[in-house]
Amino acid sequence: MITLCMDTSHTWLVIGLIRDNELIGKYQEKCWKKQSEELFPQLVNLMTSCGLTSEDIDQIVISRGPGSYTGVRIAMTVAKVFCSMRNLPIYTLSSLLLYAGKKDCRVVTDARGHRVYTCTFRDGKALQEESAIAIEELDCQGEDIVGDGSLVGCEDNWPDIAQNFLDLKDEWVKAENVHLVTPEYLKSSASYLPNKKHDS
Repeated sequence: MITLCMDTSHTWLVIGLIRDNELIGKYQEKCWKKQSEELFPQLVNLMTSCGLTSEDIDQIVISRGPGSYTGVRIAMTVAKVFCSMRNLPIYTLSSLLLYAGKKDCRVVTDARGHRVYTCTFRDGKALQEESAIAIEELDCQGEDIVGDGSLVGCEDNWPDIAQNFLDLKDEWVKAENVHLVTPEYLKSSASYLPNKKHDS
């Protein structure tokens, strides 16, 4: 079982290839506003280096946001077209959870307009609703910050995002209809709570 993982929801271009329960290849580079240009070349390079072709892909998992309005759609559009053409399953994962992985931390990412997307996680579970709030409203003293820490007076801290895709396999949410997969945008403090998890 080969799973293609992609995240373009923030400043990163992340591509991962998982064979069963092993990450066999990954690409993770900052690629702000160039993900659409770099996604296909880097995907081809990665698949070639792993001895795979597009015919080997059995399913795709992508981040659904919150994140860049345009960025979230890049990987999502590619995944939806590919899965539609091949009749393959597609799974989604919160971008904030993806960045947290299994770590106990608060994720903070830039939402523009002096706002951040944020949520606290523990062992792959959200402790409150994901939200978009003004930076000045965020009190994160004493918390381990992952993401754009510089926005709240900490260092930027980014994980191995491709590895987190694998570590969070039980949190993948399967789409019942590939055509109905849509980005998650937190314009206010709304949350997204998945109700169907990946079939182990």
